[in-house]
Parts: sequence; C-alpha cells; structure tokens
Amino acid sequence: MAFESLNTSGSIIAIFVAPTRHAEQLAVESVQLKTGKGVVGDRFFGFSQKIPGRNITLIEVEVIDGFNRAYQQSIELNATRRNFVTRDIRLNELVGKTFRVGDVLCRGIELCEPCRVLARQLPQDSLTQAQIIRAFTNKGGLRADVLSDGVVRLGDCCVVDDKQCR
Repeated sequence: MAFESLNTSGSIIAIFVAPTRHAEQLAVESVQLKTGKGVVGDRFFGFSQKIPGRNITLIEVEVIDGFNRAYQQSIELNATRRNFVTRDIRLNELVGKTFRVGDVLCRGIELCEPCRVLARQLPQDSLTQAQIIRAFTNKGGLRADVLSDGVVRLGDCCVVDDKQCR
C-alpha cells in the first residue's frame, strides 16, 4: 500500500482501552492521558516505562480499510488493539517527531510492528498468521510517549508541528 507524503493534521476517529491484558478493547468517547504513563484505565498504564514508546499506540483507519479490501476481511477498528485510530495523517512519518493529540503533547518513538499476538487475534478464516503479519509490517501503527497531561476525545485533531487542524 503506497502512502502519500505526511499530512500535518488528521483526526481521532476511535479510542479504545482494555482494562486488563487480554480483555476486550472497549470503545470510549474520551480518555485521560498522563505524562509518561499513558492512558488512565488501560492495561498498559504506567507499564514498562523504562522502555520509550509504551505510553500509547495509534493506527491509521486507512491501513485497516486497505487490509480489509486487499484480503476480503472485515476486521473491526478495535481488532488491532491500538488505543487510537486516526484518519488523514501518516503515522509512520511521526517517528522522532512531536505532535498533539487533542491538547496532549506526544512524541512518536517507533513503529508498532505486528506480532503473533495481533495475528492470533484477527480473523483467520482465509489467512495465515504469517500473511497477517506481512500485511501489517511497516503499517501496524505508531508507539508514542505522552509528554503532557490532558484529555483526548473522539474527533480531536492529531496535529504535527502545531499546524491548524482542518
């Protein structure tokens, strides 16, 4: 799947939390983010903070839609187990960059590459786990650190370099 160059603003179209490690991802309308700890109420809140990039995860809806089209699947937005689903912003290009999600300042740390856990959780009626991993390689989203406290709501902007949100 080809990506256009970096869009400087997009929006949050879905927010998910899972209260425990293997719990179902729950859709919520807003979440509280804490500096250096992540999403209050999520399974990874404050988890392994000695390793950068473990506060929040984001994925593009365009990637999920592209996967569904390419492989005749119908995975839901929460199937990738990311905290935020974005629209109109190229997350891969945020590695090493500071950006805002709503009013919360974040820093992109690394790509959130797919693993066997993701492959096991997605519908597998016609795909192997290896095919699922290959399909999401370099498109599995972004791991980021939270640099300021605040609330993120559905519809909030995801903005790079304080550009105006559309």
